Amino acid sequence: MPPEKNWGCSWPEQKPHRGADLDQAQAEATLEKAKPVPLGGRAALRRGLRPLRLPGLALLTALIVGAIFIIVTDEQILAAAGNFFSDPLGFFTLTLGKIAWAYAALIQGAVSNPLDIIAGLFTYITTGDNSTFLRSLRPISESLVRATPFIFAGLAVGLGFRAGLFNIGAEGQLIMGGLFSVYVGYAFTGLPIFIHLPLALAAGFLGGALWGFIPGFLKARVGAHEVINTIMLNWIAILFSRWILAGPLSRDGFVPISPNVLPSAALPQFFPNPIRFHAGFFLALGVAYLVWWFLFKTTAGFELRSVGANPSAARAAGMNIGRNIILAMVLSGGLAGLAGTIDVLGWRYNMGVDFAAGVGFDSIAVALIARSHPIGIIFSGLLFGMLRAGTKQMEAIAHVPVDIVFILQALIIMFVAAPEIIRLLYRIRVERGVEEAVLTRGWQQK
Repeated sequence: MPPEKNWGCSWPEQKPHRGADLDQAQAEATLEKAKPVPLGGRAALRRGLRPLRLPGLALLTALIVGAIFIIVTDEQILAAAGNFFSDPLGFFTLTLGKIAWAYAALIQGAVSNPLDIIAGLFTYITTGDNSTFLRSLRPISESLVRATPFIFAGLAVGLGFRAGLFNIGAEGQLIMGGLFSVYVGYAFTGLPIFIHLPLALAAGFLGGALWGFIPGFLKARVGAHEVINTIMLNWIAILFSRWILAGPLSRDGFVPISPNVLPSAALPQFFPNPIRFHAGFFLALGVAYLVWWFLFKTTAGFELRSVGANPSAARAAGMNIGRNIILAMVLSGGLAGLAGTIDVLGWRYNMGVDFAAGVGFDSIAVALIARSHPIGIIFSGLLFGMLRAGTKQMEAIAHVPVDIVFILQALIIMFVAAPEIIRLLYRIRVERGVEEAVLTRGWQQK
């Protein structure tokens, strides 16, 4: 047979595309960075404390600026400023003393004086009289009582932030939760505590969840922004509570206050009066752990966070955006409802008009300080609880207006919400690869 002819049609040798090499190299580099790096004890501690750096510096800066407000509002300091050039040492001594005295009174009103606790405990052991000991425990117990609704409401707002939603309606959801729980607490009679108390707690969660479902459904179905809807629902809840507490739920038909809940629906207290510390604080700690577990250890929580981080990518991955929006708002509303429920069943035992006292709005700051992390919300809630509990002592002892505390809260919010100010003041570099919590998406993004 004649030899086969070569027609010049042999296939050229296949060479890998340069773009493929680059993609493979980038993928390998990404995987290499993702590998866990063994850290020593000190390095691990630094990494663990790194997220707390900006909130901590924001708090410090707020205290410094708050000290300036104390200076410019104190009559004695202003009078001493007129003699600054003749007696500068006296001016600085008086100024620093006033600032230190004001903040010391705030701390003493929030956590008590350790010496008073030790003396009261010694008196109780030696004489059996516990009145002094209980009186010394009251400041720190009041801080925990005040912090409990902040933790619940902060968890509500933080969960919404994680889903990319700005739930500004925690105030209204808190009110509805209180109304549902107080009705179940006094109207359901003849039940044992192990049935009545969980039923009242569930009713409070349900009331807030229903109030959160409305803006969640509107957001998911027609794209109505949750900020507008929740603001309107706040006012509906406030006005509805005023009407129902002055009418159907009124104690005697005239005073706008509900009847007291039955003892079987009240949360257990650990000390006699005047200490109001109750089991709701430990319930808040447990719920914070459950929210953390849900967000970071479950598939539903991963989907919720994915929708908040990047809705387009989540939709492409087959996640149901509308369902996750409704779920986030329902859970957020239920947690806010528990904030009102805990106050009703823990120490108020009834509900009057305007009982929320702005807790729902302050919870936005609680979530912002903690970067929407459930464990961090515990500590930011404790901070706001201590600020609220220590105001009376600061006003009574140091003669500093209560408004200074609200200025401190506003400053903390401002510095936490604008971290670039803190980075500029303290020359902190922006670290790459640090995950930031998603707060809210744009008005036009669905």
